[in-house]
Amino acid sequence: MKDKVKVEMSERIEGLSPYLFAELDRRKVALRAKGVDIIDLGVGDPDLPTPKRIVERMMKEILNHLNHRYPSYEGLREFREAVSRWYERRFGVGVDPDVEVLALIGSKEGIAHIPLAFLNPGDCSLIPSPGYPVYHAGTIFAGGESFFLPLLEERGFLPDLGQVPQRVAEKAKLIFINYPNNPTAAVADKEFFSEVVAFAQRYHLIVCHDAAYSEIFFDSYSPTSFLEVDGAKEVGVEFHSLSKTYNMTGWRLGFVVGNRDVLAGLGKIKTNIDSGVFQAIQWAGIEALGGDQSDVEQMREIYQRRRDVMVQGLRKMGLEVTPPLATFYLWVKVPSGYDSASFTSLLLDEAGVVVTPGRGFGEAGEGYVRLSLTVPESRLEEAVERFQRISL
Repeated sequence: MKDKVKVEMSERIEGLSPYLFAELDRRKVALRAKGVDIIDLGVGDPDLPTPKRIVERMMKEILNHLNHRYPSYEGLREFREAVSRWYERRFGVGVDPDVEVLALIGSKEGIAHIPLAFLNPGDCSLIPSPGYPVYHAGTIFAGGESFFLPLLEERGFLPDLGQVPQRVAEKAKLIFINYPNNPTAAVADKEFFSEVVAFAQRYHLIVCHDAAYSEIFFDSYSPTSFLEVDGAKEVGVEFHSLSKTYNMTGWRLGFVVGNRDVLAGLGKIKTNIDSGVFQAIQWAGIEALGGDQSDVEQMREIYQRRRDVMVQGLRKMGLEVTPPLATFYLWVKVPSGYDSASFTSLLLDEAGVVVTPGRGFGEAGEGYVRLSLTVPESRLEEAVERFQRISL
């Protein structure tokens, strides 16, 4: 009998924490197997359907044999033109579809791969904490190092760039920012973006702005694009996803726009790693970006009602929560006597409700939990009722 092959993970894999949502999924499956009725407010996966107009365009395009071949890595010219028109219409920002737009297999793919294009072993990325775990994972995969920028409530969850040590800033090649923010739901204004541009110019950094939640906003607020700020296109790029705006998480379609040299570098990685986005999905994306946007407005109204239900219920429990101006998340302070993990366990064990511990998004997320509004309003009301039966 042959000896079993010894499988050893690489050091870069061993250096990563288990992906946060994968761990939550395993625990949810175990509880459901025991018959527990779980209300899942953990993962930000929209429960609303993809708009009918987009699905119908996909049905048409999937039957077209011309879409069954390998696509181009940069995306259909028509898709990139649709992105360019959307950017001009939404933000008043012009982007050249030939060299300043790149299609992605979801924005996560582009965010994970961009460090491979610009980091050498030992180089540094500046990464928000708490923040989307992929910023750090992509950096580690590229052999880089992460320097975490704390997002603190007293600063409106904006990083204090003045506190970055000069030796770190000089070693850094990338800075990741994300507004509207996941997980804190904070928003940023042009003054902050201008500060980021100046910082990037001083230290020759590439700015990677993750704007996946730019179209989920409330109370007459409307997020701005990083690229609206003078000089932004000279130092950075902006990532977008159709996942949240059009409830297309499973479709895997996103794009990145901005500095042509940065996009060219990312494009070189993509030509060696993937074969582009299925063309039928890109045609559906063209419909999403260019068609009637009333379904997006209706989505925002639904999330705003859900937000108000949860904020009111959590405040009745005595919890501190600020109604967010954007995203479909609530960033909630844990009560006295708990940390984020123990409070998450309490809600799961005594209420059957899944939330995400803030510590899972980084050390500076400790003391908070994140709640997602991606379940029907009736289930949110039920979650509130369950919460209120817990003795804190």
